[in-house]
This record gives sequence, C-alpha cells and structure tokens, in this order.
Amino acid sequence: MYDRILLPTDMSRGVDRAIEHAIDAADRYDAELHVLYVVDAEAYSSYPGDEYVHEFEGLERALEQAGREAVDEIVDAAAREGVDSEAVVRHGVPHQEILRYIDEADIGLVVVGSKNRSDQYRRLLGSVAERVAHLAERPVTIVKTPVEG
Repeated sequence: MYDRILLPTDMSRGVDRAIEHAIDAADRYDAELHVLYVVDAEAYSSYPGDEYVHEFEGLERALEQAGREAVDEIVDAAAREGVDSEAVVRHGVPHQEILRYIDEADIGLVVVGSKNRSDQYRRLLGSVAERVAHLAERPVTIVKTPVEG
C-alpha cells in the first residue's frame, strides 16, 4: 500500500511513540522509512548571537548536529527491525520543509508525533503536526504522546 513512509522528528518526547509506529508501519508494508529533521531557521535567526561566533553559525551547527544524531538513532533502530531507511536533514520552516519533502520523495504516508496538550495551548501556538495534517495531500497519521504537567 505504501512504498515510502516519512517520519519527521524534532527530537522531543512527543515523537517516541511515533517512532515505534512508523517503524512498525514500514515493516508491515515493506516500505522505505524516510526520517527527516528540519533545522528550524526561525529558531536560530532569532538568536541574538555570541561575540565568539559569527552570526548564527554556532547555534545553527549545533541544531544540525543534534538533528543528525537523532535521525541516525532512528535509522539505526529501523535497521535493527530490518527496515530500510533514509536519513535527511534540512533547513527551513519545519512544516514547509516537511510538505516539500513529501512531494519531492513521493511519500505515501506521513507519521508525525504530537504531544497531547490542552486546547488553550494549541489555540495559542498550534503545532507542526497540525499544519502538516491540514496541508498535506497524502495520508497523515498523528501519534499522540501524553505530556504531564
């Protein structure tokens, strides 16, 4: 049914259950799992900087390295389950890059993790998962993780 499944990750606890779900789905459908981390351009462009670092280079590089490590960890977990996968790191606005990648890689199913937060929180901030679910033209599965506190 699906040849390629996308798992975007932001390294938060909210993706833990989504990782398991995406690997399981890829295994069941004999699909390739694409694991995507987007270095959020808005996060490092709003950073005031440091006199020892040229512009945003330090923070951007740190975010990219952390993203690569997170993606590689998921790819390793997929490999242990016999699932072929591809690791991808991009820069930009997360939901826009995810949507762009869905089209470019001809993704059949997107599995996104989301923290189960209050309605007030969502009304104020929204979420990348919600934006992807509303804007994607392919099936999207949202896997919620309860958040305490």
